[in-house]
Amino acid sequence: MAKKKRGGKIGRIKGFSIQFLPYSEIRDLDGNQRIRKILGIVLGNNILILQGKLKSEEEARLIGDTMAMIGHVKNFRGIELAVISGNGGSGGFFGKMKSGFVNALAGGDLGAVTIIGPATVVKEIKRNPKKIELMLNK
Repeated sequence: MAKKKRGGKIGRIKGFSIQFLPYSEIRDLDGNQRIRKILGIVLGNNILILQGKLKSEEEARLIGDTMAMIGHVKNFRGIELAVISGNGGSGGFFGKMKSGFVNALAGGDLGAVTIIGPATVVKEIKRNPKKIELMLNK
């Protein structure tokens, strides 16, 4: 994230960065490898925007692993996680069928986005149908 300063110089807000991870990079990984890759990114003080969403058991494992790490990893206070899905009511029967077929071929729900960030950086993630609010800690 860059911010324009006076005099034409560009400065960087320190403390975190945002990383996009396309689903194609984790599609062929097993559940453990996916969790390790995600935790590696988040432990690097990055907010992760993941194309698609994790399986419910992977999401539960991610939360469980992060809870176990609290108190054992220096300055780690857990994660904030939110899944934003596309509008499930649009497209009618054939649209839903097409979307389900594409997701089955891809191996995940590509109409969703998952946001995961370290709790030291992300205070709260609010979502509603029209916007996502990412509240950051000072």
